[in-house]
Parts: sequence; structure tokens; C-alpha cells
Amino acid sequence: MYPVLFRIAGIEITSFGVLMAIAMLVGIRLFARELARSRLPEDAVNAALAGALGGVVGAKLVWAIEFSGTEPFMDLLLSRGGFSWFGGFAGGAGTGLWMLRRHGIPLVRGLAAATPALAVGHAIGRIGCFLVGDDYGRSTDLPWGVAFPLGLPPTNAPVHPTQLYEAVLLAPLALLLIRWRRRGVADAVVLGRYLVLAGLFRFTIEFVRVNRQIVGPLTLAQLLALGLMAAGWVMLMKTGKALRG
Repeated sequence: MYPVLFRIAGIEITSFGVLMAIAMLVGIRLFARELARSRLPEDAVNAALAGALGGVVGAKLVWAIEFSGTEPFMDLLLSRGGFSWFGGFAGGAGTGLWMLRRHGIPLVRGLAAATPALAVGHAIGRIGCFLVGDDYGRSTDLPWGVAFPLGLPPTNAPVHPTQLYEAVLLAPLALLLIRWRRRGVADAVVLGRYLVLAGLFRFTIEFVRVNRQIVGPLTLAQLLALGLMAAGWVMLMKTGKALRG
């Protein structure tokens, strides 16, 4: 792991920060291309930037609140890692939807155009989590287990690199989303498929992660993932389309 890449005037430049910046730039570029494909206003790309910033703020804030009993709140808020998937989704979706409405973009069309950028940005961000040693899974004796002695929190025991699991699943999903949009698949179908598959990935990976269980064996992230899957399935049922094609 490489939590800190280098320092400039005493300021740490972290691998996570660099990967997040790359994720934002790539995501905005992809979203701009998909807006053009859908013949939507070019300035709606501002929704991607707002969503990315809102997602980072929401993810960091919710994580700091979650772990506020372990360290001073401001230390957690300014730490080099530690992000909540729930907070990132809520902050990103909230600000992104607000910007789409502000630009008069139909929500389903705008969100469908954003799905490839969301998948790619999420995958790149997860690689950043791996490099900084954040959001890893339970202990494992599998040959690809990874120890994070400088992680958040540190561990010398090999654990599931769940960050990479998620990135590996999201990369082909991004390619599928781009393919579906190139083929002219309906916006509601593209969005529905994204919600079902992204939610399924997160729900499954949570079983090997270390998170507090909220309802029975389910974590907060799993409950949110179930909600996303349900919303996506309803959209698919309304259009009469499944996950194939």
C-alpha cells in the first residue's frame, strides 16, 4: 500500500486523493460524452462536478460521525482516509439531482447518461481506498489476502481486499453500460440495470467486510443496496425489460 505518494511544503499528497481527482476528471469526461449522445445540454456536466464534490463531503462527514467516539471529530474529518459508502451515495445523489433539476434535465435521462461515469468513478475511487488501506474486509487465509499495517485501522493480518473486489466488478459494469447506451437501450432500462447490479455487488461484498450489523445480519450498506436493487427492479418491470440484451 502507498498511503502517501509525496509531500509538498509539508503537505501530504495521498494516493487516495490523487485517485479521487482522477476519478472525478474521468467521470466528468464520460458524463459529457454521454450528455452529447443523449442530446442533452452540455452545461449539465456541472451536475457531475457537484455530485462528485457532494459525494466526497457526504462520505467523509458520515464516516466521521460514525466513528466520532474513537477520536476527536476534527481529526477524523481531516484524516487521509475513512469514507462512508452510504454518506457518499446520499451526498452525491442529492447534489447531483439538485443540479439536474436546476438545469431542467429530465431525471431519468440525466441519471442514465451518468451511469457509466458513476461506475468508472466508483471503481477508480476503490483503487484509491486499497492504496490508502481503507474499507478492507475480514481476515482471510486466501492467497490474495492483503495486510494493511498502515491502514485505517492498521492490520498485520491478511484480509479480504474488498476494495479491489468492488473495482473488478464495477469495471465490466461500466463497459456494459456504455455498450447499452451505444445500442440505444432505453434510459429507464439502463438506469434500472445499473441500480440492480451496483446494489447487488455492494450487498454481496458486505458479507466479507467489517461493518456493524443493523437489522439481523445486514449492515446499513446492505439495507441501502437492497433499496437500490428494489428501485432498479421496479424500473425494469415497468419497462418490461430484464438484465439481458
